[in-house]
Formats: sequence, structure tokens, C-alpha cells
Amino acid sequence: MENWSVSGTTPEELEKKFAAYVRRDVYGTMGRGELPTREKVLLGLALVTLVPVRVVAVMTILLLYYLICKVCTICSVPNREEEQEDYAHMVGWRRIVIVQCGRALSRLMLFVLGFYWITQSYRIPTHEKPTTTEENKHQPGEMGRPGVIISNHVSYLDILYHMSSSFPSFVAKRSVAKLPLVGLISKCLGCIYVQRESKSSDFKGVSAVVTERIREAHQNMSAPIMMLFPEGTTTNGEFLLPFKTGGFLANAPVLPVLLSYHYQRFSPAWDSISGVRHVIFLLCQFVNYMEVTQLPTYYPSQQEKDDPKLYANNVRRLMASEAGYGHSPILLIKTVFRI
Repeated sequence: MENWSVSGTTPEELEKKFAAYVRRDVYGTMGRGELPTREKVLLGLALVTLVPVRVVAVMTILLLYYLICKVCTICSVPNREEEQEDYAHMVGWRRIVIVQCGRALSRLMLFVLGFYWITQSYRIPTHEKPTTTEENKHQPGEMGRPGVIISNHVSYLDILYHMSSSFPSFVAKRSVAKLPLVGLISKCLGCIYVQRESKSSDFKGVSAVVTERIREAHQNMSAPIMMLFPEGTTTNGEFLLPFKTGGFLANAPVLPVLLSYHYQRFSPAWDSISGVRHVIFLLCQFVNYMEVTQLPTYYPSQQEKDDPKLYANNVRRLMASEAGYGHSPILLIKTVFRI
């Protein structure tokens, strides 16, 4: 059971304070609520029928893509920069195969996980900020693709969607590069590895690599585009946490993308529930729903270029306004809640 005494507050007070992490589905707080009989029966049936099929299918897709990446990187020298290593800068048929197969198999994996239909839309913001001739965020002189995709973060499933959509490079833990199967795939994505617990010069070096990669993506159409979750952690999908400024230091335009997951029983949001419990419940749910909204490319004004924090806050405000999200002023160390 949860131990609320450590904070000296009641469950109701904690729920209000940390509203961005509260689960509202039938599985309750941390996925440990008392389930109705009908839900227990559905869960039991799915565990012995649906889950085994999905596990085999997911592992088959993962192994297949690993083999594709392995073949395409044979005799290839990875790009090495600032203790980073990736195959995302390859050119020719190898890169085409890696990207196209990666996008197709990522969408297939989402299909296996129950995302049979994904609703996608393009929205023109209804609330534009005041601009002048000199400071117009849609400046014709800067037209071109954005250097980075900025997305809210609700679940690890977000990564699969973005892989299927644009196949971008992510920021990942350094340990990911050493994982079986996933390690090579992450290098083909062009992931930038960071020791997230570190606050040393190593972290600053990674920040410089991210900034350089964003500028490169903006200026070079053949370079892999970056993908960042500036909130730094996942929420229940109803709030937008304060943005970190790392993705806005390059002064490059950004592409805001909003992800939301609709549900009737289990919420795919990975908020205050343990990873293993979340995966099991997700595999047991026959149908899952995802809605994606892409906003126009956001071009920073000169004032925003001079102040990355202002740039980040303005993009966050625009995204929250368009999605109807709440603004949460806090960041929570979520391991406190995942038991």
C-alpha cells in the first residue's frame, strides 16, 4: 500500500498538488485499485489469449528490425562525436531501408498493441501572439523544415508513434546503447546518449551536441531531425509541465506535436504506475486509441532567440492552449510513486 505519511499530507492534498500524475481509469491509483468483477474476467481472459500473441508478435517485429539494421550497418563506420556513436548520418540505400522499414515496423507494432486507428490532424492556432514586421514567428525568410519536433510526453508509446511518423533522433539514457537489440536500433535512429543523473560537464557536453544536431537538421534536409520531450517526464496527459530549455538553445524553428490517448478502461498514460504493471495492462486491452495534432512550425522572434526560456514558455503556452491542457508548475520525481 502507499505510504502517504512521508509527506505529512493527506491523499486528497497530494492528488491536488500532483494532479498531473493522477490516474483516473478503472485501475485506480498506481494501477492498484479494486477492480469490478467484469474487469477481472476480461483481464483474466486477455492474459491467457491476447497477451501471448502480442508478446510473440512484438518480439518478432523487434528481432526483424534488428536484423535489418544489422545488415545495413555491416562494414559501415558509425559517426562518432563527443563520445556519441550513431548510424543516422549514413546515406544511400542503407539509410533509406533503415528509415522506411523503421517507420513501417513501428506502425505495425502499434497496430499489434491495439492502436488500429490513429487520428491525425493539422491545426492552425486560434490564438496567435502579437507580432511585428521585424518579429514575426512565421518569417518567410526562415522558411524551411524545423530543427526539432517538440512533443508532450504521456507514455513510452509516444516514441513508437514518432518513429512511425518521422523517424527522428531522440535523447536516451547512455545504458540504452548497450541493450540487446534495442542498442543497435537506437544508434540507427541517431540517439544522443546522456547520463541523466549527471550534472557535470558531461551533461553540458551532451547539451552542446543536441544544440548542434538541431541546427544541422534545420539547415540540412538530409540530416536526421531531432525529437525532444521538453517536459522531461511523462504525465497523465491532462497537463503540460514546464519545458526545459535544451531544445530551444539552437534558435531554430520547432514543430509542436500534441499526443493524447483516449480510453474507456485502462489509460495508456505512464504516470504513477510501474512499468511492468503498465505493460501487462496495456497488452490486455484489445483496443487502444491515440489522437495526434500537429501545429504549424513555430518560428522564434528575435526576443525569443535571445531568451531560450521565453521561447520555451511561449511554445508551451501555445501547445497547452490548443490542447486545453492544464498548466502544472511542478516536476515530480516519479519513482516516489511507482511501487
